[in-house]
Order: sequence, then structure tokens, then C-alpha cells
Amino acid sequence: MMKTLVASLALIATSVFAGPKVEVETNLGSFVVELNQEKAPVTVENFLKYVNDGSYVDSQFHRVIPGFMAQGGGFDSRFNRLPVNAPIKNEASNGLDNDAATIAMARTQDPNSATRQFFINFVDNDFLNYSVTNPGYAVFGQVVEGFDVVQKMAQKPTRSVRGMRDVPLEPIVITKIQRVTE
Repeated sequence: MMKTLVASLALIATSVFAGPKVEVETNLGSFVVELNQEKAPVTVENFLKYVNDGSYVDSQFHRVIPGFMAQGGGFDSRFNRLPVNAPIKNEASNGLDNDAATIAMARTQDPNSATRQFFINFVDNDFLNYSVTNPGYAVFGQVVEGFDVVQKMAQKPTRSVRGMRDVPLEPIVITKIQRVTE
């Protein structure tokens, strides 16, 4: 009886806090991210706009640094910069940390400059977290399936392209991206 009650409560807690899931198919395989609308509503809404309009398709992971992260969403497979919506407010103070397998928004030096580029942390990157002296990078979800596919990115050789370092020699391209219905 007690085991059943605990299991039921765990399922209820999971379903209450479970956010939308997005499957990302790449030429290396697929992975699924679960988004946290509760703690990062602005960031999740922004990310889903790009998912829903299909503009992440044919974009590439253009910056891959082993032991750090893989960044993508901003350039197509031919390295043309993709159009952006208005920048969003930085939600890095939401209590979510840049831990391994989390997805966060990339930005410039301006904390409120994130548009479409995102990154997935290969490891815990505490120095990217919000603090009183650091505006941080807003985490808005985590990879819940296929993190091994993301980790494969770190095994690919990189080069410099148009002044940008750590660009995979063979482009890692998003071939399909869609919300997962359960």
C-alpha cells in the first residue's frame, strides 16, 4: 500500500512539473529536451517559436567544445546567419543551473540579448550560473533522452570558419525538430 502511494505521488509530481518536450533530429541521431515553462516561461516561449516556425531545421551546431558545450541554432548548414526575433529577457536567476545535459540560451555580453541560439552543456558549468556578480546564462530545460547523441558532437574534429573557432569539420545539422506529444 505504502509503495503504491509513493509511486502514485511521484507520478503526480512528475506530471505537474513536466514541461513540453521537443525532439531534435540531427545527422548524428536524435535527442529529446524537456522544457521548464514554470521557471523559464519567456525563454521556453521564445525557443518554441523557432521550433514551431521550422527555422531550426537545416541549422547547425556551429560551436562544439569538448568538456564544455555544443552551441547551435544560429546558422544554416552553409554558415549563413539565420533571421532572429526580438531579444528576450535573461531568466538566468530562475534557480536552474548549467549542469550537464541542460539546455540554455546563448547571448552576447548584454544579458538580455538572447534570440535563437542555444547550447547544451556537456558538463556542469557552474561559472555560467547566475549570481549577484554574474548575470548568467538562462537554463530552460534538459536533455531527457539521447544525451549520448549530444556527447558524440564533442568527438568530432573542429576548425575555424569566418573567424569562429570550434566549428565541426563536418557540419552537425538539425534535420528535423518538433514538439513531442505524449
